[in-house]
Formats: sequence, structure tokens, C-alpha cells
Amino acid sequence: MPPISELMMFALALAAAGVVAGVLAGLFGIGGGAILVPVFYQVFGLLGIDDAVRMHLSVGTSLAIIVPTSVRSFLSHYRRGVSDTDLLRNWLLAVPLGAILASVIAAYVGSEALRLIFAVIALAIAFRMIFNRASWRIGSDLPKNPIKWLVGVAIGVLSGLMGVGGGVLNNTFMTLYNRPIHQAVATSAGVGVLISIPGLFGYVWAGWGEAGLPPLSTGFINWIAVALIIPITLLVAPVGVALAHALDRRQLEAGFGIFMTLIALRFFYSLYG
Repeated sequence: MPPISELMMFALALAAAGVVAGVLAGLFGIGGGAILVPVFYQVFGLLGIDDAVRMHLSVGTSLAIIVPTSVRSFLSHYRRGVSDTDLLRNWLLAVPLGAILASVIAAYVGSEALRLIFAVIALAIAFRMIFNRASWRIGSDLPKNPIKWLVGVAIGVLSGLMGVGGGVLNNTFMTLYNRPIHQAVATSAGVGVLISIPGLFGYVWAGWGEAGLPPLSTGFINWIAVALIIPITLLVAPVGVALAHALDRRQLEAGFGIFMTLIALRFFYSLYG
């Protein structure tokens, strides 16, 4: 067990990550997992958690935290009346199915595979954030089913494997099909709810009985981290919602893209460094 002073530093790092994750949840309609997963990976490593379960634990714990964060963010956006409720209804089965499939995949792949998946998707997200232009369009409106339904499944799978709420992926999908960014952000918060709840139960199942998990863990969910960060993210998520309607999003997206690039490089280094 590390000294108390080190544990306090870890707790402060987690708390700071919770503030950033909560603001991002409201600002971009995401659950904050893109921040939390790499922070958890570092902290769990410093605490001596077995590498075989370290990434799985980071992803699962992030999804557990996203549940209330996404609900709070979605309700805040919903009150503004800009969410695409028709799309969310269409994805009521598709997105949760994808999240469940992600937990099944996670149960059978190693830590290296999860880190590689996170790094590759993070780079794709970073590219979109840094180089995205409002003029980039695939169509004038969202595609019809079954394509739209399959996109929902894909967002659920990729987000569930990364431990994120699917906000950036859904934002990209909707804006490429000519939907306003504020509607995409508000809808993405609802997508986060559809991913995080089944994802939570899926990662509990996937990690049930695994060796090397830290105390107070149920499967790949560590409840110490959940209890510490959830109150912070719930408190600050509405701040992100207000910022989303007030700030220059282009600069914010570019900054977030650079951050995601650094995170991707960190995971690539852990694999090949």
C-alpha cells in the first residue's frame, strides 16, 4: 500500500479529472470518459494494479461514472428543447446492444487490445476535432434505417470499448449529416445514457471473479473511484452546458483534439515503448 501522502495525491488527481470530465460532459455532450480512462490507467498503475486488468478496470469504472453524469447533462440539454428525441427513440435498442457487445468483447481480449483500440479511436477523434470544418457534409439529413440503426450499434460498440459516452462519435455523425452542433451535443448526452447503463452491467459481468482487482470492486468497476468522482462531475456538468451555449467552440474543439492526440500517444507508448 502506497504512503498516505501518495494516496492523497492520487485522490486529488482523480478529483481534478472529475472537474474536467464534468465540464466536458456538458460542453461537448460527452460523459467525460476520454479524460477519466487515461487518468484511471495512470492512477491504477501507480497503485500496483495488475496490468492484466488495469485497462479493463479503467474503462468499466469510467462507464459507471458516466451514468449519472450523462443523465444530468441530458436533462439539462433536454430542458432547452434541442435534443433529437426521434433519433434517441430509434437508438433505444441499437446503442445499448452495441454497449453490451463491447463488454462481451472486453471479457475476451487483453489489456493491450483495449489500449490499442482506445489509442486508434482517440487519434480519429483528435483528427476530427482539430481539422473539422463546418462545410464537411455527407448528406443533407440523417440516413434512413437500417444504416442509421447500424450506426447506433457501432457507436455503442466503439464507445463501450473506450469507456466513453459516445458524444464525440455522435456529434461527428450528426454534424456530417447537416444537423446543428447544439442539437448534436444535446442528443449526445442522451446517447451517453444509452451506452453507460448497459455498459456498467456488462463490465460487472465481464470482470466477475477476475484476479488482481483492487478492494471494493465489482467486476471491472471500482466503487472507490466512482464514489469520489461522481459528486464532482454532477456538480460541474451544468457549467459545461452553459459554456456550450456561450463560448467559441472551434477553439475548444481544437484544444480537446490536441489533448486526445497526447492521450493516444501515451497509450501507443505503453504498447511499444
